[in-house]
Amino acid sequence: MFEIIKAGGWVMVPIILCSVISLAIIGERFWTLQRKKVVPKGLVPQIWKWVKDGKLDKQRLTVLRNSSALGKILATGLVNLHQDREMMKASIEEASGQVIHDLGRYLNMLATIAEISPLLGLLGTVTGLIRMFAAIGEVGLGNPMALSSGLSEALLTTAAGLFVAIPSYVCYRYFKGLIDEFVLIMEQEALKMIEVLYSGREVNS
Repeated sequence: MFEIIKAGGWVMVPIILCSVISLAIIGERFWTLQRKKVVPKGLVPQIWKWVKDGKLDKQRLTVLRNSSALGKILATGLVNLHQDREMMKASIEEASGQVIHDLGRYLNMLATIAEISPLLGLLGTVTGLIRMFAAIGEVGLGNPMALSSGLSEALLTTAAGLFVAIPSYVCYRYFKGLIDEFVLIMEQEALKMIEVLYSGREVNS
């Protein structure tokens, strides 16, 4: 492995750095964006039960707020339970903006890595070709070993850049789609909670 990296030249260093950062972001986002951690089921019926039984207190609100992203949004709305419907909606919308921002954390960096990795590979291709033509100028075409080092640098860096960029971009698109799905679910659950609380109806989900 070290010989391959060495053959790729100095451009391999930033490409490897990009791969390490990309893997760290992908692992962290897969762990953070688990459905049960973001939009667990049964929160609205549980809230309705607390309200109906008169058990909605600060301790339960704290637990709800810290349990999940959806819980944070719903708990923010419940703080304004004794205000009018519009006040609750406004507080939920404000909390939603922060939650959505947190869900998308590090994704811009992942997208940047997906974009610059092929460019770094292209840079390695150019430097490898420069080395190869420089070798031709020095020793002519009679020494294949002098040419192969530049050519291997050009090919290795291109392949390495694509190897980092492709999974980074695929995971970026996957996470973006997953977040869009979570946002839709959170909006539906928040509206359901508002409807339940202000109409006083039982709900099951």
